Amino acid sequence: MSATNIGISRLGQVAITIQDTNRAVAFYRDILGLRLLFTAGKLAFFDCNGVRLMLESPEKPESDHPSSILYFVVPDINAAHRQMKAQNVHFEDEPHLIAKMPDHDLWMTFFRDSEQNLLALMSEVRQASS
Repeated sequence: MSATNIGISRLGQVAITIQDTNRAVAFYRDILGLRLLFTAGKLAFFDCNGVRLMLESPEKPESDHPSSILYFVVPDINAAHRQMKAQNVHFEDEPHLIAKMPDHDLWMTFFRDSEQNLLALMSEVRQASS
């Protein structure tokens, strides 16, 4: 294999920094509805449609920072937004149109998890055919 083709085929795992394992597990399991795979000490692993999501407490001060933004795909962004707000999730904004694509409209809304990491919901809304 050449240096430009090392064989990466998909994203296997994403890590998110957390402060409180129990609180974070409750958020990702009970609010987002992700399936908890297992816990190991201060680590928790969830299945996100074949991608493993790892929640971890920072071992070093330089690792103690918010994560990259994860974008969770949902079929109905408005319904997901309403349901999560009813569970007291803090949203940064309302669902809004990001871009009109040839065959769908891309909608997003941003929220904070229990550890103050910024996350997003996204929905690709198919355009009605004329």
